[in-house]
Amino acid sequence: MKRNLHILSLILLVLLSASCRHTEEPTPLEITIPYGFPTRLNIPDDNPMTVEGVALGKCLFEDGHLSGYIGTEPDSMMSCADCHRREHNYDIGIDNPRFPNGKPHGRTGVYTHHNAMPLCNLVFNQEGYLWNGAVHFTNEPGARNIEDIVKAAILAEDEIGSTEARTLAALRQDDRYPEMFKKAFGSEEITMERIQKAIAQYVRSLVSGNSKFDRYLQGLEQLTPQELHGYILFTTEEGADCFHCHGSGGSPLFTTNLFYNNGLDAVYTDPSDRRGVTGNIWDQGAYRAPSLRNIAVSAPYMHNGRYQTLSEVLTFYNEGLQYSPYVSPLMHKLNEGGRHLTPNEIADLEAFLLTLTDEEFLYGK
Repeated sequence: MKRNLHILSLILLVLLSASCRHTEEPTPLEITIPYGFPTRLNIPDDNPMTVEGVALGKCLFEDGHLSGYIGTEPDSMMSCADCHRREHNYDIGIDNPRFPNGKPHGRTGVYTHHNAMPLCNLVFNQEGYLWNGAVHFTNEPGARNIEDIVKAAILAEDEIGSTEARTLAALRQDDRYPEMFKKAFGSEEITMERIQKAIAQYVRSLVSGNSKFDRYLQGLEQLTPQELHGYILFTTEEGADCFHCHGSGGSPLFTTNLFYNNGLDAVYTDPSDRRGVTGNIWDQGAYRAPSLRNIAVSAPYMHNGRYQTLSEVLTFYNEGLQYSPYVSPLMHKLNEGGRHLTPNEIADLEAFLLTLTDEEFLYGK
């Protein structure tokens, strides 16, 4: 009898163990690292990538109810996708119907302090976020990672302009979300922390590494003579000398993710430049060197959206540099006002930059 009870107890333990394991866990998602890219990823330990988390994050990213409104009038709502459009490298775009000339403002009409930045390959960034790097992986509450940026964007007057309570109330009225949150986080509870985590997962999944230039590096496609000459100009100090800030060491990210004063202005009055973060006067007028991947569709350009075409940007670097003592020493032709390339050389450089466009990333499924 005792032996039978012992066997029965073992059976019950097995059944209980199986029942516990039956609870479905989110499916881990491994980032596919493109050829030649860094292998070190910036993913917090408390927010691992999952298939269900990314799917939820994409849905939330595109949902105007983040603004806390239930109505259907476009102007009463705002989503992340309103300013970060896929076909424009998840940047704002100069043809954005809501923001003429690509000048972004919040739902309430208050203009954003800086131009929007593309959300491309952020999972590889180890140097902080935003134009001035103010979000920089410290223990400072509210300024540590992409999750914090999501919450700030939802609450900021010059962005989505909601409140936590209003956003949660609006999303809780959507029948899609209870099951999606359960699959991603284990229960149907909708919280701001989970919203932040899901959208951050989605943003980290936005990896671009299949341009014509990438295929050239793999021997799958050839560059034209013009594109090759533009590549040589890009990577040499005697040429356009772009590589120090946009690809030092042959970085496939086409940015160092560091901060430079590029001679855009002679006088600097913006308190939220890099100096506003570090307190170092030599960081005055310095901003992040953005990635040049998909640069052809990432207008407007510069931290203040000053230029609307790639041609204008190249003209600036060629002949429009403004002297100040804070300009980066990497701007080797500062005293001459720019590189002074010939029109043919400028055309070749632009042709190379166009090879960095990843059609699959911008328009694929």
